[in-house]
Amino acid sequence: MLSRTADHLYWMARYTERAENTARMLDVNVQTAMMPQSAEAAEKGWRAMLGISELNEAFDEKYGLLTARDVLDFMVRDPQNPSSIASCLTQARENARAVRGTLTTEVWETQNTTWLDMQSRLSGRLLERDPSQFFEWVKYRSHLSRGVTIGTMLKDEAFYFIRLGTFLERADNTARILDVKFHSATEDASEDEDIEIDFYYWAAILRSVSAFEIYRKVYRDVISPERVAELLMLRPDMPRSLLACMEEVVANLKNIRNDVSSDTERFAGKLHAELTFSTIDEILAGGLHDYLTQFLERIYELGNRVSRNFLVPLAA
Repeated sequence: MLSRTADHLYWMARYTERAENTARMLDVNVQTAMMPQSAEAAEKGWRAMLGISELNEAFDEKYGLLTARDVLDFMVRDPQNPSSIASCLTQARENARAVRGTLTTEVWETQNTTWLDMQSRLSGRLLERDPSQFFEWVKYRSHLSRGVTIGTMLKDEAFYFIRLGTFLERADNTARILDVKFHSATEDASEDEDIEIDFYYWAAILRSVSAFEIYRKVYRDVISPERVAELLMLRPDMPRSLLACMEEVVANLKNIRNDVSSDTERFAGKLHAELTFSTIDEILAGGLHDYLTQFLERIYELGNRVSRNFLVPLAA
């Protein structure tokens, strides 16, 4: 497969997944903001939302004073924010259009229709009237895109590049959510030990990755930070856990291997093995923040290696 084609497929998937992840985080933040809380606590929540995507500096440069309305506008529709939902869905569609002949009609139509519907929903001010409904629509369109891809695409290199992009993006996002949210919880622990607030906080984290019901099924107990971390990092049967994502990354790298990708496969395999044979007690003892920071650095490096081995060469 031409590297240019592989690049478009890979980034089509990453941008689609990124739009869904942003919608998930924003939806949870909107719901959490409705709970009784101080203005300072509400602002910290929105700051954490920007921090997950490393957008605090860009937001402050444009808006200065933080308001929930401005954060939503910046994260949803701002064309100057490359991580906004509108920017991600536009880029996903543009990458799909560039390789229209490689995709099935159903996959292309799904991407194109999502982009067209987004225009009408944003111009119709659905975000202002009912943000949760808009975010549910974004998640649904992402689910539909993955389902149509699995259901209609030939299981060849094009399919594997799409899947590789999806799971690299998902691993990055899950790690960012865990890192920012756990750090915030640690800072707040000494200020407020209210059990009910604590429950809603960790429940919100689980809901942001569709893991609330899964947590109840697996642990059948009260929500604890340690088990939240274990579920989202080390459970191979949890679809959005770091381990599950890395299993998919390793499998898809194997399916697209070429003459220069052996080191990249080995790099991914080591990261997968480390997650497979770690325990949450060991990770917490060594420092969760340090572990997740290193994981994010290695995921970033893995993305660079994928680009060098398979895609359009990185700019010098």
